[in-house]
Amino acid sequence: MILHTDVETMPREDLEALQLRRLKATVERCYATVGFYRDAMDELGFKPHHLKSLDDVRNLPYTKKEHLRQNYPFGMFAVPTDQVVRVHASSGTTGKPTVVGYTKRDIQTWSKLMARSLAAAGMRPGDRLHNAYGYGLFTGGLGFHYGAEKLGAMVTPMSGGQTQKQIMLLQDFEPTALGCTPSYALNIAEEADAMGVDIRKLSLKLGVFGAEPWTEEMRFEIESRLGIDAVDVYGLSEVIGPGVGIECVNAKDGLHIWEDHFLVECVDVDTGKPLPYGEEGEIVFTSLTKEAFPIIRYRTRDISVLNSAPCKCGRTHVRMARVTGRSDDMLIIRGVNVFPSQVESILMKTENLSPFYQIEVFREGNMDSMGVNVEASPPLMEQGQEAMDRVAAKVSKDIKDFVGVSCKINIKNVGEVPRSQGKAVRVIDHRK
Repeated sequence: MILHTDVETMPREDLEALQLRRLKATVERCYATVGFYRDAMDELGFKPHHLKSLDDVRNLPYTKKEHLRQNYPFGMFAVPTDQVVRVHASSGTTGKPTVVGYTKRDIQTWSKLMARSLAAAGMRPGDRLHNAYGYGLFTGGLGFHYGAEKLGAMVTPMSGGQTQKQIMLLQDFEPTALGCTPSYALNIAEEADAMGVDIRKLSLKLGVFGAEPWTEEMRFEIESRLGIDAVDVYGLSEVIGPGVGIECVNAKDGLHIWEDHFLVECVDVDTGKPLPYGEEGEIVFTSLTKEAFPIIRYRTRDISVLNSAPCKCGRTHVRMARVTGRSDDMLIIRGVNVFPSQVESILMKTENLSPFYQIEVFREGNMDSMGVNVEASPPLMEQGQEAMDRVAAKVSKDIKDFVGVSCKINIKNVGEVPRSQGKAVRVIDHRK
């Protein structure tokens, strides 16, 4: 059964007319109320009345994460703080956190978008969501929580960690849907096996996974081990949080970007030049309906491809391919560009390896080197060191052939690669 709202199947001409009206209003508000945008537009010689078509968005300034940090904490807000009912923030691991604000209407909009997203993923009123996304300044937990409640689902606000308790509640509360990072879903599956619980026989039917890049191979692993449909969800706190886009469970073929609320572009990573549909580049968002924290041409650093072809589900909104990585996560090893997702894809295709891995990068003199720590499956461990060495040699050759860089494969025993309670730490760069 396919359920969607009328706006999700709106003809492109009508959708683009709606976008233009909302874009004009957003640009006018940003110019009038946010000093950063007024100064940036003035520097480019652009005034709000110059905006005549959607293509004119290309004449507007970009917003980057450093701009948000420079205006910490509330300098990018477009309303007085007494109209802000909630703030969220990034982790701030590389500097001051980026702070975003929400008015009461923003929270309502976000909840509706998440409800729409969960419905596209296959959830329905009366379903039960086990929410293992983190609660707090991170937008994941509360974004899923409010959206599922808006849809009419029962929510267990578990948050991350306490994996054995998670499994107990999955047994006792009989949820139909699971929300968490894909790496934590595999952690849950592994712990369930250790507890003697066949998670495939539980009530779960659907998993909605995001907050970190993951591959089709990992989707297959999750679906096989949990016995569910695994759907990708996309969002950023700077844009609104989860609910910017999601795969439909009918096709699982690209994330539907909710274009009535977000204008999306794909641009060249180095030059910022807009790219046509079908070419890979950096994804850029402009919000169209946010009140407290509108954002113009935000460079996400996420690398993907936009697809304008209609989906078989009937939705007409542009689809975004699965994020392959982030421009700032790309590793350069001896002149070769390497994304962790490329390595993951090879590991997931290799028999007798577990889905738990970590990449380490070193500098020895003037030369860079890369190593991959990955766990053996129990059957491979039983076969002994010689078999593990053969698998390591094969993976090393596959990475060399596919990615173009030599690396050392270290096959570890079960449990030796660190587990994630949220976002997985895929890369340790010892050069920094």
